Amino acid sequence: MTVVIVVLMTLIGMSMYVVNGYSEWKLGSEASQKLRVVYNAQRTYLAEHPTESPSSLTAAKVVPYLSDNASNLPTVESLDGDELNIKVSVSPPVVVDSDGSDYDPSGDSDDGIWDVGG
Repeated sequence: MTVVIVVLMTLIGMSMYVVNGYSEWKLGSEASQKLRVVYNAQRTYLAEHPTESPSSLTAAKVVPYLSDNASNLPTVESLDGDELNIKVSVSPPVVVDSDGSDYDPSGDSDDGIWDVGG
């Protein structure tokens, strides 16, 4: 009987660990999708304004080119549940925290999780 309880507790613990990892991956994946939408809008704007530098871009310039016809730039949820903004004055755009620092908890800027990807 004790062995059965230990096995069940182990399975429950492992499943909780897997679910937590999946939740983190899902947040990163959703952030990447939003970044790709903004990146496409950014590239479309720059294609129509070829003399403009990406560093001069603002949300107001990019928003009309969003494919989902949104009225504002999308925001991203962090691993802590905070709402993060997308910085459009760099190409490709990045998620930034409240301090203005790049936010990519995956640690790899080309993996397609929390970034546009490579």
